[in-house]
Amino acid sequence: MSCPSTQSGEQIEPLRYLSRVEAEAIEKELLEDYRFGRQQLIEIWGHASAMAVTKVFPLPSLPRKQPTVLVVCGPDQNGAIGLVCARHLRVFEYEPTIFYPKRSLNSLYRDFTTQCEKMDIPFLSYLPTEVQLINDAYNMVIDAILGADAEPGEVKEPYASILGTLKQIRIPIISLDVPSGWDVETGNSEGISPDILVSLTAPKQCATRFLGRHHFLAGRFLPYDVQKKFELNLPEYSGTECVVSL
Repeated sequence: MSCPSTQSGEQIEPLRYLSRVEAEAIEKELLEDYRFGRQQLIEIWGHASAMAVTKVFPLPSLPRKQPTVLVVCGPDQNGAIGLVCARHLRVFEYEPTIFYPKRSLNSLYRDFTTQCEKMDIPFLSYLPTEVQLINDAYNMVIDAILGADAEPGEVKEPYASILGTLKQIRIPIISLDVPSGWDVETGNSEGISPDILVSLTAPKQCATRFLGRHHFLAGRFLPYDVQKKFELNLPEYSGTECVVSL
């Protein structure tokens, strides 16, 4: 398949989809060489994820009177991104509720939890197994459970049961970076099937198997030299937007 070209005839290189090793190498370079802080990166990703949600589901378009959103967070970095996403959605006048079954002992992640609590974002003590209760209570679910930092292989409890519930819901699911239950590179037919995928930094190889309605990229913060070194070929962002639709 030939590459698309601009009006001037210049060839546009295809967008790069990252392997697990490549994604880890980029994050390592940002942290060690460019001196980004991990908290800083999580904040950037969480804010951009919230912006992507507002693009697809602006407040006036929500089917329910209350702009409720369920944010399901895992124990590692993807869960922390979900916490930041929830906080920004609260600022944008949505009504997020967080389910965070295994809270991390990492002090950085605890800070994000405290920020949500101080903003009066409620935390669920359990996820209803009655799927209709979730369908009736929320406009959408944000999947910030496993993500790219999850080890490949069988999903362990309590997340296996959570994914089993989310597979049955009828309201839209937004997955952050990698849909939970998917391998970063090969995807997974046993994982959830989100309606929206928000890729962070650059899309992962599994995103080529995403069949949902909207795929967004949140990677505008990347220094140009990093983009060039890893041959990411990122798309252009419009105006001052921090997300772009792929």
